[in-house]
Amino acid sequence: MKKLIYLIVPAILFAACGSKNGNNSEDIIELKKQRAQLDLKIKNMEAGKKDTTKVTPVSVSVMQPSVFHAYVEVQSQISGDENILATTKAPGTVKSILVKAGQKVNQGQVLALLDASIIEQQIETVMPQLNLTKSVYEKQQRLWAQNIGTELQLLTARTQYEATQKQITALQTQRDMYRIIAPISGVIDAVNLKVGDVAQPGFNGFKVVSYNKLKAEANLGENYLGKVKQGDPVILLLPDLNDSIKTNLSYVAQAVDPSSRSFVVQVMLASNTKLHPNMACIMKIINYENPKAIVVPVSVIQKTMQGDMLSIAEDNKVKIIPVTVGKNANGMVEILSGLKAGDQVITAGYEELDNGQSIKIQ
Repeated sequence: MKKLIYLIVPAILFAACGSKNGNNSEDIIELKKQRAQLDLKIKNMEAGKKDTTKVTPVSVSVMQPSVFHAYVEVQSQISGDENILATTKAPGTVKSILVKAGQKVNQGQVLALLDASIIEQQIETVMPQLNLTKSVYEKQQRLWAQNIGTELQLLTARTQYEATQKQITALQTQRDMYRIIAPISGVIDAVNLKVGDVAQPGFNGFKVVSYNKLKAEANLGENYLGKVKQGDPVILLLPDLNDSIKTNLSYVAQAVDPSSRSFVVQVMLASNTKLHPNMACIMKIINYENPKAIVVPVSVIQKTMQGDMLSIAEDNKVKIIPVTVGKNANGMVEILSGLKAGDQVITAGYEELDNGQSIKIQ
């Protein structure tokens, strides 16, 4: 712009000289007028002002109330509500494994046998005595029915028979302690024993998971305490199945884990053959709903020193207005105040616009 001034000044001087030579003084007046206009334009440009006469094309979105949900999203995992480790009740060496991983089992089914040879020998020793006492008792019953013998003989025979029965039952119970039994009906998820291992109560054994009672479980940071509650709507996204499940939050822990600074939330699930323990999923807990919300894309909110602003179209001009924002989710933000139904929010081309600038809606 300074170059223009340098060009204008010589021209004025030339015109002034020309006037002395008899040229029309009106040329000087016209040049001065042009210089004044250029000075004003330079001043405006240096002050950062833009040409408001320029018409800028924009895109707008007409505001209409709609249902808006805000949610908490967290990675979660499907697990069995009944997930039990079946172990032996007595220490012993594994003699045989009767099931394998992935196999369905019923409650009470024998999963493995431990070496119980000593107990088996004791049972074999007592069995002949049981048969004898039983035979004697039955014989005394027949004699007593014929009024032969005494009541004492009958009672003695019955007592000996019942005592031997209890002895056998006790030995069989001891033998069963060397069998690993399925505590629930389900599927063998893991086998942590092999033949020859020494099994210990409460340690290595068989992991049995029930498919009839599954749950989705996640950990939320303690900052979400009070922001989610039991019964909140939940959407479970299953990326492996390209599917989703709509349900509700079943359980919200009230205690925060001191090490992870998080608390547990759970969703109980109905029996579903598509679901498997340890399957990953995304839990979206809907903790806010506004059935008549005014929402705009988060990207159109302009952060300024005066607060949040929006550009709207009004009478083919830009109007920048202050707004109060609420919750945001999925790239959209709720406008609590400043906008109303029918307003035209500029969604494209707003970046370089000034208040009052002329626009053209595409």
